[in-house]
Amino acid sequence: MLNKIRGINLLLVLVDTMLIAISYILSLLILGFNDFDINIISNILVAIFVFQVFLNLFNMYQNLIYYEIGKDYLKYIICSFLSMCVLTLFGKVFVIKYLEYLRINAFFAVFAAGLLISYRIIIREINFMKKGEIDSPKNSEASNRLLIIGAGLGGREMIITIKNFTKNKYSIVGLVDDDRSKYKKKILGVEVLGNRYDIPRIVEEYDVDCIFLAISRIDAINRRKILELCGETKAKIKVWPTTEELIEKQGPINSLRDVEIEDLLGRDPIELENHNIANLIKNKVVLITGGGGSIGSEICRQIIKFNPKTLIILDIYENNLYDIEMELRGEYPNKKIETVVASVRDAARMEDVFKKYRPNIVLHAAAHKHVPLMENSPLEAIHNNIFGTYNVVNLADKYKVDRFVLISTDKAVNPTNIMGATKRFCELIIQTKSKKSHTRYCAVRFGNVLGSNGSVIPLFKKQIAKGGPVTVTDKNITRFFMTIPEAVSLILQAVTYAQGGEIFVLDMGEPVKIYDLAETLIKLTGFVPNVDIPIKITGLRPGEKLYEELLMAEEGLTSTKHNKIFISKPTEISPEEINNALEELSDIKYNKNYSIRKVKETMKRAVSTYHEVNLEEKNDKNK
Repeated sequence: MLNKIRGINLLLVLVDTMLIAISYILSLLILGFNDFDINIISNILVAIFVFQVFLNLFNMYQNLIYYEIGKDYLKYIICSFLSMCVLTLFGKVFVIKYLEYLRINAFFAVFAAGLLISYRIIIREINFMKKGEIDSPKNSEASNRLLIIGAGLGGREMIITIKNFTKNKYSIVGLVDDDRSKYKKKILGVEVLGNRYDIPRIVEEYDVDCIFLAISRIDAINRRKILELCGETKAKIKVWPTTEELIEKQGPINSLRDVEIEDLLGRDPIELENHNIANLIKNKVVLITGGGGSIGSEICRQIIKFNPKTLIILDIYENNLYDIEMELRGEYPNKKIETVVASVRDAARMEDVFKKYRPNIVLHAAAHKHVPLMENSPLEAIHNNIFGTYNVVNLADKYKVDRFVLISTDKAVNPTNIMGATKRFCELIIQTKSKKSHTRYCAVRFGNVLGSNGSVIPLFKKQIAKGGPVTVTDKNITRFFMTIPEAVSLILQAVTYAQGGEIFVLDMGEPVKIYDLAETLIKLTGFVPNVDIPIKITGLRPGEKLYEELLMAEEGLTSTKHNKIFISKPTEISPEEINNALEELSDIKYNKNYSIRKVKETMKRAVSTYHEVNLEEKNDKNK
């Protein structure tokens, strides 16, 4: 109670007391009660007492009036209404002159609410006008001229934060909002200068250095469109945090982040049937091969939330394995997690793992994935991707695994490189195996994953940070993109649909032009492409093609319950054809005398859709 008393602004209490008294006197005068006597004075004192009781019950003196908003003003109206009711009831019960009249009390409530709210709004506006004069672009010594997108709650909070804590760093030139009714209006002294389409003009006219996107609730498509307009300027751009980021980082300024390329994909969050996923995983032993990699580690993060009996994380690279183990043990200390250092190439070691843990579900993410590296080391790709997968597939059958999921790639479609060809052969292995096994085998095929090890986005960011050049292999090259959590969520959803032999194709949205991606990242960092940061065309690398495909020409698509997941038509291939191909590949697996050319010719016989591209001819054509 003592702390509350200390928190009360005594001057504000005195002003409110005076306004309440004036309100009661005004109500009497309006209604023609001009004879002021001792009864009226006592009534005023009673009215002040009752009103102050309600103001304190609602903790109205604990607020800083500079930051009160609509819901606070509503409380003043509620206090007025309750005071009216109590005064009228009190007057009628004790038959007190004037106090028993509802009309007087009603007028009193209206005047009191109006005066108290008006007084606070005036004080608040004067405060922000003063701050606005100090912080105005003309008077400010701040180093960054700032434009805020969003004149709602997010923009309002941003203005308050900047004016109180970072006024020496930012000078707010104005706001942008698509609500036409706000145009030319002021929010806490800052004018709304136009809508999203005015951003380039405003940035140039007001010499804006940076833009804050301060709309906390906005769909992905509109976010992307606004950021594209911002990208036409030279201003640096930061994004208002989500509620989770605000809580985690304790305040909007600390949580402001750079624009991520995910913001530009323009996709809304994927909705999952979590109930089905939970039923599949709960109390099951789940093995994830390649569990320390970009995809594998995210699979671990999402799987553990569904309470598996045991989560087994297997990887040959112990550093990544250690990182994901420490992360999960720190966040889920009571979950049973087993980590195994092993290679899927080692059949005997993998046999020990299956025999010891008896997994119910296997998600096979272990693979060599870098296209240029595998072009130079094709035997490694065959050894790891094909025979490693073959080992795990056979053990899944032997130890009666319920479901087996192969993580595949769009590069398996009409492959032009060894890596894609090996992944396509892995798809054929699981489709063939599913015909004679109780295990439900399936593959999930998707494109490039944003932020994964070796992906283009981290490379571009490093190149921009060094001042360029940003390297793009071809000006027309396109790729499908998906975030790591998106891809893994769809993998888990697809597994619930598996009946055996399916290749699930994930809807990756529209393909993205890599050159445009490079330009956008440079712009959003505040530089001008090919002026501040050059973009260098390096030519297609061995095995690389301009356009990735998610579906083979001879395949057809079948929809599933989820609008982002489709099933491709299985390719008819006999077990004998698979075995013959495996025998031929086995002959060259350890034979160091085989040339790269010989290895590729062997892969072409194993995967009929594999074909190489004449790089010199293609690069000359696309110059």
